[in-house]
Amino acid sequence: MPHPLLGTTSIDEHPRQFLSGIGTVFEEFGASTQDSGNISYGIQIDEERFFVKTAGDPDDPEPFLNHADRAALLRNAALLSRSCEHPALPDLHHVMNSPVGPMLVYEWLDGELLGAPRSLRDDPQSAHQRFRRLPAAQIERCLDQIYELHRDLARIGWVTVDFYDGCLIYDFSSGRLGVVDLDLYREGPFRNDIGRMFGSSRFMAPEEFAAGSMIDKQTNVFVMGRAAAVFLSDGTPRLTSSAQSHSEGLCA
Repeated sequence: MPHPLLGTTSIDEHPRQFLSGIGTVFEEFGASTQDSGNISYGIQIDEERFFVKTAGDPDDPEPFLNHADRAALLRNAALLSRSCEHPALPDLHHVMNSPVGPMLVYEWLDGELLGAPRSLRDDPQSAHQRFRRLPAAQIERCLDQIYELHRDLARIGWVTVDFYDGCLIYDFSSGRLGVVDLDLYREGPFRNDIGRMFGSSRFMAPEEFAAGSMIDKQTNVFVMGRAAAVFLSDGTPRLTSSAQSHSEGLCA
């Protein structure tokens, strides 16, 4: 008997209606948690949990990208997931069609997003600050995983776009790190054609602010160095020696 989710290739109803009919929707991520316009769901079917991502409401006027562009980015995310296997990258189990575009079915990751709104970023109880208080060796192990993933992606041509701490899920009980929401990554190198690109300025390279600049594997190196600065120092552009050593070698 086909799996009710993984064995379905296309649906005619709204994703939430479909998902509610085959399992228990225990989480919904929409406008209250993000500004992308995407709507995602956590669904449990028997003992299995999945994360299902959609392009959201086609008629929603608020997101900065229209629905067609959001759907295209989901297809790009599926292409990236299928091109690379890494323990930090959640498994993409299935892609199905719906009236609101593609539905990407990932494994469910337990944990907390390390990104936080500016107003909450310094809260000692935030996941961001609790992660930064971990022993340096533990943070470095996570950075090593992030760097290994981006080395693998760079070798097949992917360049970082909009990578920041909101792309990281960390399970404080198991120590597992997941890297998510890489929808905007592009096959490079390519020219910056918009000026100020999408992303958090805490992580962005100088060329991501200048129209016409080349975006390539050097951009990856700078962004990964900024990740080390954010988590191993006070977040300023001057890296600690530990952060600097962990950002070297990413062009290989």
